[in-house]
Amino acid sequence: MFTVREIAASLGAEAEGDLDLTISRAAEPQDAGPDDLAMAMAPKYAENLSDGSARVALVWEGADWQSMGLKAAIFAPRPRLAMGGVTRLLDPGQGFDDFGIGVHPSAVVHPEAELAADVIVGPMSVVARGAKIASGSVIGPQCYIGADVVIGEGAQLREGVTIGARATIGARFRAQPGARVGGDGFSYVTPEVSGVETARKTMGDQGESKAQSWLRIHSLGAVEIGDDVELGMNSTVDNGTIRNTVIGDGSKLDNLVHVGHNTRVGRDCLLCGQTGISGSVEIGNNVVLGGQTGVADNLFIGDGVIAGGGTKILSNVPAGRVVMGYPAVKMETHTEMYKAQRRLGRLMRDIDALKKAVFK
Repeated sequence: MFTVREIAASLGAEAEGDLDLTISRAAEPQDAGPDDLAMAMAPKYAENLSDGSARVALVWEGADWQSMGLKAAIFAPRPRLAMGGVTRLLDPGQGFDDFGIGVHPSAVVHPEAELAADVIVGPMSVVARGAKIASGSVIGPQCYIGADVVIGEGAQLREGVTIGARATIGARFRAQPGARVGGDGFSYVTPEVSGVETARKTMGDQGESKAQSWLRIHSLGAVEIGDDVELGMNSTVDNGTIRNTVIGDGSKLDNLVHVGHNTRVGRDCLLCGQTGISGSVEIGNNVVLGGQTGVADNLFIGDGVIAGGGTKILSNVPAGRVVMGYPAVKMETHTEMYKAQRRLGRLMRDIDALKKAVFK
């Protein structure tokens, strides 16, 4: 339970009314009860306040909160930023504290692993030889921490997360259920030049190449992850072949995102759901790749690039560019191409009419 005063102070926001009212959770305006904070951060949401029984709401600047029947209000100059603060404050967590500080009896921790005194290791988790886990970290149920892994302070690994050997992870790392770090890269080669290699050079012709078996290239590198990185459910980050795969500080990977071997992702990037990045890609800082973006191997994506959902990047992208489409082009170019494509049917009918007129 938090008072309105405490919530406002944590957000650095202004508040009015009875600041001693207590709040237990956040809720949609129509569902909010007397002890809830109604999230009415725009007029369209406030219209539903009368369907609930909220006494306190998070509202926009200048809102006439008293006419809404509220007893107190917190003002949010930037609503989504305020939502981030509220959800952080009111997050009830996953109940891992119920296991108590230390190692659950069903977990297996190698004698040569180093765990800070306040680390929690949940049921049926495994921590391998030489792993080091810093203070304040929580290793949820059924996780695996490989040999010589280093995890910084305040990490939170949800259930079923695996970290492969020799990975290095910074502070405040957060991994959702099923995230996988440090699997081998998808690297194979044929004894002789393959049809794939020939097709890439000729842009389509396989030549006289014959069918061959694929030979594995092992992954000798590991994974480096910076501070404040988050991995979504069932996301995967491959080991490097020789050099390490790198995820920079503050970057966030959504569910089902794949980062291939040797790839380097910069700082504060957003990789949205089902994005797939091939091997040896260099991604700059503050890059946003929309859902289902695909990136071919050995490419460079500059700082501040934004790719719309479903984009397929097949060539280098300079810094600051907004791209979309398959293959990726400037967004305004893609829009013009789409408009032209929509006009093709009418254009073909016009051509047919002109041909008939000419033939007559």
